[in-house]
Amino acid sequence: MLIFNAKIINEGKSFKGSVLVKNGLIDKVFRDDVPEKLLKENEVIDAEGKWLIPGVIDEHVHFREPGLTEKANIESESHAAVAGGVTSFMDMPNCIPQTTTIELLEQKCEIASKKSLANYSFYLGATNDNLDEIKKIDAKKVCGVKLFMGSSTGNMLVDEETRLNEIFANSPVLIATHNESTAIINQNIEKLKAEMGENIPVEYHPIIRSEEACYQSTAKAVELAKKNNARLHVMHISTAKELSLFEQTKPLAEKRITAETCPQYLQFCNEDYKTLGAKIKCNPAIKTEQDKNALQKAISANIIDTIGSDHAPHLLKNKEGNALTATSGMPIMQFSLLIMLSLVKKGILARETMVEKMCHNPATIYQISKRGFIRKGYFADLVLIDPDKQTTITDDIIQSKCGWSPLSGMTFNGKVTHTFVNGNLVYENGKINDTIKGERITFDR
Repeated sequence: MLIFNAKIINEGKSFKGSVLVKNGLIDKVFRDDVPEKLLKENEVIDAEGKWLIPGVIDEHVHFREPGLTEKANIESESHAAVAGGVTSFMDMPNCIPQTTTIELLEQKCEIASKKSLANYSFYLGATNDNLDEIKKIDAKKVCGVKLFMGSSTGNMLVDEETRLNEIFANSPVLIATHNESTAIINQNIEKLKAEMGENIPVEYHPIIRSEEACYQSTAKAVELAKKNNARLHVMHISTAKELSLFEQTKPLAEKRITAETCPQYLQFCNEDYKTLGAKIKCNPAIKTEQDKNALQKAISANIIDTIGSDHAPHLLKNKEGNALTATSGMPIMQFSLLIMLSLVKKGILARETMVEKMCHNPATIYQISKRGFIRKGYFADLVLIDPDKQTTITDDIIQSKCGWSPLSGMTFNGKVTHTFVNGNLVYENGKINDTIKGERITFDR
């Protein structure tokens, strides 16, 4: 297959070129004319006017399988992934049963091998008493350890000081953390209950899960990582204050502590609770316009290293209620790339930076084998984007099983037209080919 005459965006550069794919791998990248012989011998996909980028690697999703499959499952959410240009995902452990043993993790991989259209990996969840399982991790086969340093959906809180130190000292792989101080959150809840009773409006969610709750917990994680020389990736940064805890001057490969934010923190602010209510309720909470603007700037400043979706589907009935009763989390992954494309269109970040944060950097941080770049010999995980078309989010294009999006009715500049996974065309202009499955991600560690 030959992807012909695209604008290739890769490794900090944009240029007109073509990519030859053979046996699922990138065989050659052309910056100049393609030999006539190759045009005749191969299936040619005309990419004139389109951008060609590496497949998006989403290191932060909740696909809900096993145990919560009324909301989502690996099959349905992998459809959403490829429809949004996501070719690889890393799934979180707070399902039922929680993925806290190697055996349970391998069971999820077995499900994915039969159902997932995208490439896959799964985190092992940390608890107060599964250090032995963490030590057994095969670093070449498991993306990381997920550590909840704050209670969230699934209640996998690890809060014992001794246990935290042991995890940071002994994990053979990157530790990805959820950071919110449960003590501060509980104090904020009690204060608001005293003022207004049990029915606290949803717009108070960012006051309950406050800036200080995030900052104190993130500072603790950074302290533990430095003390133990651990590899730490702090997930879903939501505040400007937390940005002061991260370095921007070091090259990415030299950073021991890295940071992620999510599209929802770049798209929404606390004013949007008035119109969208609990549809944008997530943990950590979406905060102020000032936080949103600071996070957008931190991407280009290399303080934020990756964009992960924290895709967390719930049924709409779960989103009913107030700040205490409505469930936290939203389906967002299918449209993450569109949100980032809108920031490119507005001039907030360069298209090369978007590709760096969504494709290159996850591959570098997690040491993924042969993915995340358009390079000879790498897996042909590729996405074509038409930058001149628009996408309006309507219910009929939503692939997530839950069937809704907080972005419904919104129009974005750009359209994902083709998604290739391991050289296979799995998505083309709204049509999904589900006959070929993705592969397990491996790691060069």
